[in-house]
Amino acid sequence: MDFGVGDWVEVLDESIRGKVEEIVGNSVTIITEDGFSLKYETAELIPVKNEIQVSNFEAAQIKAQKETPKKQPKKRSKTKERNAPKMEVDLHIHHLVKSTKGMTNFDMLNIQLETAKRRLDFAISKRIQKIVFIHGVGEGILKEELKYLFNKYDNLRFYDADYQKYGLGATEVYIYQNP
Repeated sequence: MDFGVGDWVEVLDESIRGKVEEIVGNSVTIITEDGFSLKYETAELIPVKNEIQVSNFEAAQIKAQKETPKKQPKKRSKTKERNAPKMEVDLHIHHLVKSTKGMTNFDMLNIQLETAKRRLDFAISKRIQKIVFIHGVGEGILKEELKYLFNKYDNLRFYDADYQKYGLGATEVYIYQNP
């Protein structure tokens, strides 16, 4: 106990300040600044020094600010668009046919474009909003032919797919469901 009768004290965990009126054992009676007489245990009180004073109310506010967790970013309601898994179509020729033996580059390109058109029509009919066509980097001929194919459709938009996942060898197509 660092205080005596006549000293100013503040109550821990409450914004009450008062002057010590009586000390009996561990029980201390204080008179608040508003004139109320209250009894507390000595462990519940702290002396008020002549230094810079911060009331318990202010201290509680500072403590609450420190203890409140950082605001978590609001979780947006996940729309159908964000929930819908992307359909991936790998147009590498070795994924489409067992063997390319005897095929010309023109034949391989036509198989790739037919596959792309078939999968795009399937996605439109099944209301799949996003498709990623994996075409590889190469010389860019397949990519250009895909752009030409996609431009024939009014209800879609296409752009390079996620670079971190696919690199430069993929195009993502977003299909507008209500054109």
